[in-house]
Amino acid sequence: MVYDTVLDTITKNNMIEEGDRIIVGLSGGPDSVCLLHVLHRLSLKMNIRVYAVHLNHQIRGLDAHLDALYVSKLCHKLGIACFIRSIDVPKYCSENGLGLEDGARNLRYMIFKEVKDRIGANKIAVGHNKNDQAETVIMRIMRGTGIKGLSGMDYVRSDGVIRPILDLDRSDIESYCTDHSLTPRIDSTNLEAIYSRNKIRLKIIPYMRDEFNENIIDTLVRMSRGMRMDNDYIDSQAQAAYKMSSKKYTNGVYLFTDQVRDQHEAIRSRMVILAIQDILSSVKSFDKKHFDDVLGLLDDSKIDKQIDLPRGLIVYRKKDYLLFTKEALVYEEARYDYEVDSEEEVFVREIGKVFKTRTISIDEFDKDKIKDGIQYIDIDKLKGKLRLRNRHQGDKIRLVGGSKKIKDLFISMKLPKEKRSYVPILLDGDTVVAVCGHRVSVDYKVDEDTKRILEFRLEDKI
Repeated sequence: MVYDTVLDTITKNNMIEEGDRIIVGLSGGPDSVCLLHVLHRLSLKMNIRVYAVHLNHQIRGLDAHLDALYVSKLCHKLGIACFIRSIDVPKYCSENGLGLEDGARNLRYMIFKEVKDRIGANKIAVGHNKNDQAETVIMRIMRGTGIKGLSGMDYVRSDGVIRPILDLDRSDIESYCTDHSLTPRIDSTNLEAIYSRNKIRLKIIPYMRDEFNENIIDTLVRMSRGMRMDNDYIDSQAQAAYKMSSKKYTNGVYLFTDQVRDQHEAIRSRMVILAIQDILSSVKSFDKKHFDDVLGLLDDSKIDKQIDLPRGLIVYRKKDYLLFTKEALVYEEARYDYEVDSEEEVFVREIGKVFKTRTISIDEFDKDKIKDGIQYIDIDKLKGKLRLRNRHQGDKIRLVGGSKKIKDLFISMKLPKEKRSYVPILLDGDTVVAVCGHRVSVDYKVDEDTKRILEFRLEDKI
């Protein structure tokens, strides 16, 4: 039953693929021993490699040494490579201002990643079970959480952490160990109501089971699955909204205020989270107050304000957008002016771009196969020397419907002020021919009388 349940969990969640190299976090307790044994049985069936990593936390004295000895012997018996580390967790927690639970967790995952990178593994399997999932949900409720928190622990995380036994009840795990003559170590501290999770396990859940619902574990887990389904849908909507409302530049992420305000509040906060993740990879050290502070910048009274957030992140409110960045905002307009020869490329040093051109005949031109970023003009309509420069005050371009200030064009494009001088203007003498990468003047467009065409584009300097 246990083997089949784990296999079903792996299959439903696309957890493991042929050829995977998987590290198992092996404490020596029933959960991790069961996990290791099942994955070992699966290794031949699925053509995967299994390794074990054990951390001696230096908390439990002789018992901790006996745990490491047991883990070593078990892995030797199964023919599994085992990596054992010993770290003074209490000292680490004291130096970093962390509780024992959080500090120990940080160090475990640090060691898992270290070994993972060293041996070229691509997955880290941890032994959380169904009971742990229920405990996690209760803990998050007591701390205050939203729909994502009520979803519980993920079966598969983006960093390669997987939880193959998350659908197993603790009693089934203990029975599996007995049936396969496994004698896992028992951590006596798990039987003491001294940590928050232990109090939930030893006091709160038994009380809820006895007084309210004998199937409280299954009920909480079933709720978390429903929450996960809803959360996944909301996440997908937030991802789509974020993609439509943001732009990424080298100095940060721009989130356009009008589009954010158009979204439901539940989507807005997730858009903020996605922007932070794009800069910092995670929202570690952030909480709801930080997200609310960012959303507070949407008020037009906050234009030109900024807030400082954890891990060096700064959010600036400008007229039409929020800028998420780790850089102090300094506007320095790029100034340049180059003559352009239709036969040679021009390196625009000030913006790190290369302006490339080539002359083609009308027979080579296919308007149905125009690629993004490439523009075309009728070369015979040029009257003077071609120049490439930054935008000047008062520049205008002739478009269908009449002339338009390039400043107004940039505003309608929602192009941030600090980026505008980085968009070159192509001129015929003093007349604007094109806004590179965006618009071509109607006076220079290719038409039915065109014979020769100048093709041009901007590329990053490699």
